[in-house]
Amino acid sequence: MRRYARTLVTFALATSMVTGTAGWVSGDAQQAVTGPPPGSASWRADRALGEELPDPERTTPAEVAAFFDGLTERERQLLLVRHPSVVGNLDGAPLELRYRANSLALAADDDPRYRSLAAPGRQILAFDPRGRGQVAEVFGDLRSAHRVSVVVPGSDNDAGTFDREVAAHGAPPGMARTLHTAAGPGTAVIAWAGYTTPVGVGVDAATGRLAEAGAGRLTRLARGLIADGLPEPAVFCHSYGSVVCGLAASRLPASDLVVLGSPGMRADDVEALRTRARVWAAKDPTDWIDDVPSVRFAGLGHGADPTDPAFGARRIPANDAQGHTGYFAPGTDSLRAFAAIARGAADDVEGAAR
Repeated sequence: MRRYARTLVTFALATSMVTGTAGWVSGDAQQAVTGPPPGSASWRADRALGEELPDPERTTPAEVAAFFDGLTERERQLLLVRHPSVVGNLDGAPLELRYRANSLALAADDDPRYRSLAAPGRQILAFDPRGRGQVAEVFGDLRSAHRVSVVVPGSDNDAGTFDREVAAHGAPPGMARTLHTAAGPGTAVIAWAGYTTPVGVGVDAATGRLAEAGAGRLTRLARGLIADGLPEPAVFCHSYGSVVCGLAASRLPASDLVVLGSPGMRADDVEALRTRARVWAAKDPTDWIDDVPSVRFAGLGHGADPTDPAFGARRIPANDAQGHTGYFAPGTDSLRAFAAIARGAADDVEGAAR
């Protein structure tokens, strides 16, 4: 009888997330963009080098890196010019080549939503215009960085909203830029809006469907960085982005997983994540995410609160952050802690938390 009662309570809480009592009230269902980069059919048919090119869908990032290592500079430039959309999104390809490829792809795209992304000097690591658009941008010198971080945002982020000026520290470039500035020399940060995010706080945001698709793409990104000779990244996961990171955790090469404003990671505790990474969690007292029930039932909800001591994550102070998007605001204790993790000084964070 007691188990039955708990089940009824859980069902009621999960239902509330959809009907509105916990805030999950609106949002359009999204179709996840998955599979190989745009232009892959032409890439597969190309015999300009006298042989088949590695399949963008089945070839691992390590195999991609080995393929490009075996090319001459002339051959690399030939593929860059002929297939910028593939080269620019091919995890494992040399990052300098990807920057140039995405610059070409953006210059050829006439969608006004992406015009600002084509500005000179930007380091666009990925650009996919399909659907609402996906993009990743690098802040700092990724090639020479001793420590690399990736920022994974939550709902309502895509290539079209990437450069929005409102909520400067809550948008992906703002989060990455402030983290890079605070972390200092020798670091680089990637703002990764590289998956299809939920729109609003409807059923998409209450389920793991889009997060599962994003988890595969995030894992491939991290493996591509390592294949290109870069260190394992620290991954900062905001809001629904923490669901992505939770589902990716067991196969994601990362030094640290940092979740902030998380609705849950689809795991009961750190052990259930099955990750070698250190797991950190932050939630400020004014974040509305605290009103979302920490349940998972019939596919709805994302489970335990990562800031609950029982979850087992290392706690990050966030007392002076404001709201759901204030964690990266300059001067906050949360940003100071994030910066310490980003530059590899995790002991400083644990000391401050104690």
